[in-house]
Amino acid sequence: MKGRVLMASAVAALLTAAGLGTSTRAGSSRPAAAGFGTPSGAGFSAAAGFSTATGFSTAAGFSTAAGQANTGTIKGRISVSGKPPGNPVIRMGMDPMCARINAGKRVVDEVVVASADGSLANAFVKLDGSFPRTPVPVEPVTIGQRACIYGPRVVGARVGQVLRVRNDDNLLHNVHSISTATNGFNVGQPMSGVQYDFRLKDEEILKLKCDVHRWMAAYVGVVSHPYFAVSGGDGSFTISGVPAGRHAISAWHERFGTLKQTAAVKPGATTTVTFAFSGSEKP
Repeated sequence: MKGRVLMASAVAALLTAAGLGTSTRAGSSRPAAAGFGTPSGAGFSAAAGFSTATGFSTAAGFSTAAGQANTGTIKGRISVSGKPPGNPVIRMGMDPMCARINAGKRVVDEVVVASADGSLANAFVKLDGSFPRTPVPVEPVTIGQRACIYGPRVVGARVGQVLRVRNDDNLLHNVHSISTATNGFNVGQPMSGVQYDFRLKDEEILKLKCDVHRWMAAYVGVVSHPYFAVSGGDGSFTISGVPAGRHAISAWHERFGTLKQTAAVKPGATTTVTFAFSGSEKP
C-alpha cells in the first residue's frame, strides 16, 4: 500500500511538472480520475491577476530599489463612442435547472458593458514586446461558474500561472477552452465545488465556453510579463512597475477587437493613455 501511495504521488508530480491540468479536492493534491474533478470548498472568489506583479527582483547587479526607481505607471481609460450595441437576453429554458436558478431575472449576455458616458469595462490592456523575466505568481487566476454564467468575464494571467475554473452550481458544466496555441482543454464539472487547474503555456486571448450551455463565455488574456490590466466598470485601468522607456500598448475587447498606441514611461511618473473605440469595429 505504501508503495502505491508513493507511486501515485510521483505520477501527480510528473503531471504537474508537465503543465497538465488537474481536478482536485480542496486541501488535497490528489488528481481526480477520468478528467472529472472532486468537490472543493464552495464560494466565489475574485480572479487573481487583475493587478500587475510587484516587488519582483531586477537584473543581477542591481538592487530592487534601484530597479523600482527606473519604473513608472501607466493609467488610462477605455471608452466606446455612440450608442453601444445591445446585449442579447439569454434564453435559459434549454436547461430547466439554469432557468430555475435565474427565475424572475432578466439575464443578458454581457458582451458590451458600457456606462452612459461611454466608459467600457472588460477590455484587456497589455504592453507588447519582450521584457526581462519576472517571477510568476503562485496564486491561481480563478473563474467561477455561478447561476450558469462565467465570472469574471475577462481576466489576465501569466504564462506559467495556474488558471482555476470552478463550478459553483449544483449541475453539470463543461469547461472547453478554445485555444490557438497550446492552452487547450475540455473537462466536465458535474457538481458544485468541482474545480479544474490548468497551467497556462502560451500567450494568447483564450476563450472559455461551456458545451452544455452555449451562452456561457469568458476570456483569459495570457501574457509572458506582468504589465497588463483589465478595465473596470468606469473604463479605467492601471499598470504599475513599468520599465522606463517607450512601449507599444494595446487594448483588446471581445466585440470591438484591438486598438494600439505607444506610451512613453518616465521613472517615477504616471503616463496617461486613452483608447476610444468607435463602436463600429469588428473583432
